[in-house]
Amino acid sequence: MQNFITFYLTFICLLLLLPTLALAECTCDAGGGDGKNKSEALKYKAVAIASILFAGAVGVCLPILGKTIPVLSPERNIFFIIKAFAAGVILSTGFIHVLPDAFDSLTSPCLGENPWGKFPFTGFVAMVSAIGTLMVDCLASSYYTRLHLSKAQPEESRDEEKAAVEAHEGHVHTHATHGHSHGLVDSSGSGPSQLIRHRVITQVLELGIVVHSVIIGVSLGASGSPKTIRPLVAALSFHQFFEGMGLGGCITQAKFKTKTIVIMALFFSLTTPVGIAIGIGISNVYNESSPNALIVEGIFNAASAGILIYMALVDLLAADFMHPKVQSNGALQFGVNVSLLLGAGCMSLVAKWA
Repeated sequence: MQNFITFYLTFICLLLLLPTLALAECTCDAGGGDGKNKSEALKYKAVAIASILFAGAVGVCLPILGKTIPVLSPERNIFFIIKAFAAGVILSTGFIHVLPDAFDSLTSPCLGENPWGKFPFTGFVAMVSAIGTLMVDCLASSYYTRLHLSKAQPEESRDEEKAAVEAHEGHVHTHATHGHSHGLVDSSGSGPSQLIRHRVITQVLELGIVVHSVIIGVSLGASGSPKTIRPLVAALSFHQFFEGMGLGGCITQAKFKTKTIVIMALFFSLTTPVGIAIGIGISNVYNESSPNALIVEGIFNAASAGILIYMALVDLLAADFMHPKVQSNGALQFGVNVSLLLGAGCMSLVAKWA
């Protein structure tokens, strides 16, 4: 886990430096200055930072507080319904918000016909990203499973030796009744293999969310139009809140240590506001219509869309919808389906303003 945190910090630092690639010379006009009012826009940006930070922090912390708030516990039916809604928000974010933005960037007339106009790079990058996420998912799960087995074997050996000594001394102990379970099979779905799975899902999901959050934050922070920023404040706050709930639910199920939970929650909460702050800092020289900016934003948005779509469908929805608790409860099954449609529908509606 320490290695993951180090990698994560390095990745975030590199990601936050990406906007500097867009400061190169521009060969395409950025468009007219209609509606530009930098002083008024700065006020809305300050509101956006506070609103998005608050919404993200509350969203990601609510499921984590399930340990102290019984109604939000992962064992309750309402948890599955809330998580389905949040997964619908994440799925809609990938399909309706991030992917179309990537298409707009990589098919812009500001980019040369060769090669950008001769190949569908957006779909290709999203596909490669989804396949890459599957591979990382698989390899990470395999690695952590082997790691767990290597740690479990010495414990099993010590338990067996202890049982043998106790039996030799004449004590009657039935080792099987002590409740030890070092294997990877657990019918309750909360065994070591399931825990490993939740941890991998959580880390990959946060990576995908962070990538597009930085892009969104920089774009908003660099904008000088109050008319553009105003609707984005409410839309992104809504988006951040429910995306946070989806991630918070995964963090809860992964049962990380307190230090790791705090770090992951902070990263999620701060990424978009920090992106906005960077956007404000480079707003005088940043040109969202420059070829470099379009290529960087387009590729990272497409990659992020691939990650979010894969995670929402495979690791969040499929896993929960096939859970024995959902499969054996008709009312809960109906509830999660309706919740999923509501989440996807509400986030899709937000696209009208965002």
